[in-house]
Amino acid sequence: MTDPDPEFPATAARILRGATRLLEGLGYAAIAEYTLGNGRRADILAIDGAGQVAIVEIKSSRADFAADRKWRDYLEFCDRFYFAVAPDFPLGLLPEDVGLICADAHGGSIRREGETQPINGNRRRSLILGVALTASRRLARIADPDLPW
Repeated sequence: MTDPDPEFPATAARILRGATRLLEGLGYAAIAEYTLGNGRRADILAIDGAGQVAIVEIKSSRADFAADRKWRDYLEFCDRFYFAVAPDFPLGLLPEDVGLICADAHGGSIRREGETQPINGNRRRSLILGVALTASRRLARIADPDLPW
């Protein structure tokens, strides 16, 4: 399904920036576009100082949300799950049992906390290690774009 909003990528980028700023302000370290063990790609995966894992799925339009059939696949990989949307998103479309972040390019706010579902300790360890390796490799590629991996 194509999104009828020609601003789709720009809207998603603004939401990503604001949600990441919010999470960082709350003490999380956030990484965008992180691939989970089941092959799904989380828009944002964030870890706090206690090792709690939050996943944020960005929805930039009504059509973007309507086309999404995969968001439940993220739940087994996080303690907290949020949808992040622009302030003018029709909030009534979103499930009420998950977290909700409203964000723009300048920041965001948590409008609703979802239920906390602690993840398995082995999965938590694997996620934290995977995020550390991914972030390190991304930084290395910035320093040296000619790296072979």
